[in-house]
Amino acid sequence: MASAVRIVLDAGRGLDWTVANMKTNILAAIAGIGMVILATGCISTVSGTKTPAMSFGEDRFSGRYPRTPEQVYQASVTVLNANGVLLTEYIPHDSTNNMRSMYGKVNSRNVWISVAPVDQRITEVTVQARTRAGFRDLDLVHEIEKEIALQLQSMP
Repeated sequence: MASAVRIVLDAGRGLDWTVANMKTNILAAIAGIGMVILATGCISTVSGTKTPAMSFGEDRFSGRYPRTPEQVYQASVTVLNANGVLLTEYIPHDSTNNMRSMYGKVNSRNVWISVAPVDQRITEVTVQARTRAGFRDLDLVHEIEKEIALQLQSMP
């Protein structure tokens, strides 16, 4: 009589839980990567451009001043140059020629500033800031906007 040969793994049934545990870990990793990809999106900047962002919510602050758009714009340029570097100045194509915007870097943060007249006596400045990773930086936004207000106070 020939005996049947059986191949049996050394561990036997005692380690079945490892396969299930590995499948759970792999599934969790794939789900985590998927959530990060879904959470990353693009936001509109105050200048009308788009930029990648990780956090959602309010990331801009506006102030209105009884000054001409040119005075507010010059104060904004001065403040941005004093705190960092001005990279781009432009007039968005989809708006009137009265609206002007700028983009710069302050402490490795992306900063956008937009200046637009509200009426004949009031001008609005809007400041927006994001980190390199796309997170908002409201402290820097408020700081820049306050410095623009102080710069306007020191102007004749």
